[in-house]
Amino acid sequence: MEATRQAIKYGYRSGLEESVAKDLETRGIKYEYETKGISYEVAETRTYTPDFILPNGIIVETKGRFVTADRKKHLLIQKQYPQYDIRFVFQNPRAKLYKGSKTTYAQWCDKHGFIWAEKRIPDEWLKLQ
Repeated sequence: MEATRQAIKYGYRSGLEESVAKDLETRGIKYEYETKGISYEVAETRTYTPDFILPNGIIVETKGRFVTADRKKHLLIQKQYPQYDIRFVFQNPRAKLYKGSKTTYAQWCDKHGFIWAEKRIPDEWLKLQ
C-alpha cells in the first residue's frame, strides 16, 4: 500500500508502474507514460490509455492484479486493433485469474497471443524494429 501511495505521489497508478518507469530511466530509454488514448467499443465507445509506449511502438501494460474487466478489455482491443503490439509486465505472472482458477496470468496471455514479462521490461523489447 505504501508503494502505491508513493507511486501516486509521483504520477503513477501503482508501485509497479513507478518501478518500470525508474528502470527505463536508469537504462536511458525514452518512453511515453499514459499519453495515448485508444478508443475501443463495448456496448459504447470507451478509451484505453496504455501505461507505456516504447520508442519502437510497443505498448506495455503493467499489472499487479489482472481482473476480468481488464482481460475482456484487452481481448476487445486486440480484436479491433490487431496492428498494436500490446504486451504485459506482471508483478506476479503465476497469480491465478481468480480464486480456484487453474489458469495463471501468464497462461492466459499465452493462450490469447499476448507477450508478457515479470516485473521488468526485457531488453529485447527495447530494441528498435
